[in-house]
Amino acid sequence: MSLAPWTLSLPDAARSTAVLGQISANFLALTRTVSDRARSFPPIARPDARVLILGSMPGQASLAASQYYAHPRNAFWPIMGELLGFPPQLDYPARAAALCRVRIAVWDVLYSCRRQGSLDSAIDDDTLVANDLAGFLAGHPAIRHVFFNGAKAESCFRRHIKLAMPEREIAITRLPSTSPAHAGRSFEQKLLAWRVISDALKH
Repeated sequence: MSLAPWTLSLPDAARSTAVLGQISANFLALTRTVSDRARSFPPIARPDARVLILGSMPGQASLAASQYYAHPRNAFWPIMGELLGFPPQLDYPARAAALCRVRIAVWDVLYSCRRQGSLDSAIDDDTLVANDLAGFLAGHPAIRHVFFNGAKAESCFRRHIKLAMPEREIAITRLPSTSPAHAGRSFEQKLLAWRVISDALKH
């Protein structure tokens, strides 16, 4: 017995197209929801770190590269190069090693958050999950100074971390953001403000 080829009537085809369209829309919405939640990565740190520099959450360029401050116009690495005497064009492992040699650690206040794009202003404050900075500081007892790379890092720290700080004297200082979005200060002005890190390393 021969079987007739299976066909789909126009009404059925329309319904199937609508269902598939809805499934696709739901999938895209789910994908967007997942991708909008940014997650940070492990710190740059040695156990004997003395200074900790905290950002808020890596931007999209940094997350894509798995590197801190990967945006080509972010002033962080040029500033660190000026302060510590290394060319910012070094490859990433060499730059990270340069920080560790002088006992500087780098991390972010937030473990995850929902954010459209890379701007701190786009972070949804109701979705913040903080890193275990209290545990990190307890495990790095030589840290005596915490510097915030911008206002958002400081505000997130004060909101989620400060009360859990270890019971030792740790100075906290907010510095101007190195992000290219923070255009209110020139590179030279930011560099001048960031020179306090050199002073902190001497004490």
